[in-house]
Amino acid sequence: MARIVMKFGGTSMAGTERIRRVANIVRKQQAAGHQVAVVVSAMAGETDRLVNFCREANPLYDPAEYDVVVASGEQVTSGLLALTLQAMGCKARSWLGWQVPIHTAEAHAKARIMEIDSDALCEAMAGGEIAVIPGFQGLSAEGRVTTLGRGGSDTSAVAVAAAIGADRCDIYTDVDGVYTTDPRIVARARKLKYVTYEEMLELASVGAKVLQTRSVSLAMKEGVRVQVLSSFIDEDAPPADDLPGTMIVSDEEMEGSQMESQLVTGIAHDKNEARVVLTRVPDRPGAVSHIFSPLAEAAINVDMIIQNVGRDKGETDVTFTVPQADLARAQALLEDKREAIGFNRIITDSKVAKISVVGVGMRSHAGVAATMFRALADRGINVQAISTSEIKISVLIDEDETELAVRVLHTAYGLDADEPAE
Repeated sequence: MARIVMKFGGTSMAGTERIRRVANIVRKQQAAGHQVAVVVSAMAGETDRLVNFCREANPLYDPAEYDVVVASGEQVTSGLLALTLQAMGCKARSWLGWQVPIHTAEAHAKARIMEIDSDALCEAMAGGEIAVIPGFQGLSAEGRVTTLGRGGSDTSAVAVAAAIGADRCDIYTDVDGVYTTDPRIVARARKLKYVTYEEMLELASVGAKVLQTRSVSLAMKEGVRVQVLSSFIDEDAPPADDLPGTMIVSDEEMEGSQMESQLVTGIAHDKNEARVVLTRVPDRPGAVSHIFSPLAEAAINVDMIIQNVGRDKGETDVTFTVPQADLARAQALLEDKREAIGFNRIITDSKVAKISVVGVGMRSHAGVAATMFRALADRGINVQAISTSEIKISVLIDEDETELAVRVLHTAYGLDADEPAE
């Protein structure tokens, strides 16, 4: 018998018919002899609707009251799922964030989970009860409802799994696993049976939308085994233990499986990047700090950075990328600091895309970068910027060449499946 946390997203909970299907999946898991806790998101589109209500009520809304409103979406779905399970003859109840309780810290609307009191939860599960927990919400030290920020339900599920010592955390989503790349771009993309925490963290951070980055980071820190599965399966489908999803595990478990390590695990793309070039920046100590300190203070994330070779007049050009949504704010901020930084002009481009090659095999194999640059050059794709980590290489290219670059690299690293993905 295993202890399992099951998490269902907004599309899985969108309406009573889908909730009934989710209840059937949960019921089967308990019938197989497992102790089960379920974490749910609000119905698809509901959180956006509630956020708009807050803005209409008061554009300068109090974040604490905002949390009260937007947390209600998950409260509704947790109650409805508990009711549906009860109608099926299961022993079930909802546990709101303050009832568990899930203790959080930091600001409203972007709280972080600090601790979960899991004794009562574990006792209820041991007694055969299915615990249904609304994701995305917790309790502040002042006794107020808090929310974790958009996509926080994945993080809630992993945190609950860690707190109750779950054997694994099953994340049910609108895809049936993690693929070598987006199957909509490459028909021969392969579903991966195993991915390491580090690989999933890198893939999530560079555009793969399967899991939220915070949840993967927490899973790695707490050693929670995470499985990605599709919630859109037939009611007579086998239980999760037999479904071919993707398991996200530690390096040690990956090595213990004695599987040959793939050189490259996947190719990710992100069109939400924008390029910024500052020309003729003084080439002296501290100059770059004047650029990036104001951006950091404004919570604008800077990704790729290139400083060109200095000019004869002691000047250089500095190129970097920011999220597309922050481009206007970053540009205004830098214009305001023009005198302190000393640059000549700002050049921006929002029609760019970041393509990333990810794989733990890079640690022990040479030539990964050379393969990438050769494959792109052969197809006439120009590289505008480069950034690397131990298991990732990212390049910035023209947005119009995104799909071509993904297909070319997928083939170059031998990731194409024999048969197209279903």
